[in-house]
Amino acid sequence: MSKYNDLLLFTDGSVNTKSEIGYGAYFIVNENELFSDDLKSKVKLKRFENSSSTKLEIQTILWALFEVGEIDRKIILYTDSQNILGLSGRRERLEKSDFYSKQNRRIANWELYKDFYRLTDELNIEIKKVSGHKKNSMKDNIDRLFTIVDRASRNALRGENGI
Repeated sequence: MSKYNDLLLFTDGSVNTKSEIGYGAYFIVNENELFSDDLKSKVKLKRFENSSSTKLEIQTILWALFEVGEIDRKIILYTDSQNILGLSGRRERLEKSDFYSKQNRRIANWELYKDFYRLTDELNIEIKKVSGHKKNSMKDNIDRLFTIVDRASRNALRGENGI
């Protein structure tokens, strides 16, 4: 399968830690659509309540993957979330302990992590790191595309907060 059949998924979230309200944003494109003029129109936004920055990142990814549905193409997921980037390395330990901490308590967001692992097993997903906040002069094309979801989630949250 040609790499030009890959889908690129960009996700980000922005949360107000006091109100625990956040907005997740994503867009997904074929690799051959990367430089389309209307990428901003492809962004989808969703409001989440009772969230945190860590929780919002995984909620947004799960929402995006559920909306994409079952496909037989590779999805390259771009995120700036250190938590998401580290999940594959933590998987064995988390599943072995049934998502309990050393203090014998369920870890925060454990159900979301289980859903994430299930979906990444079902779908062909590659996760790539994006540095979320670079100077414009330092950004490559992927960074510029990520900025679209970064701005969308921040602007939605600002609108919520009346800023």
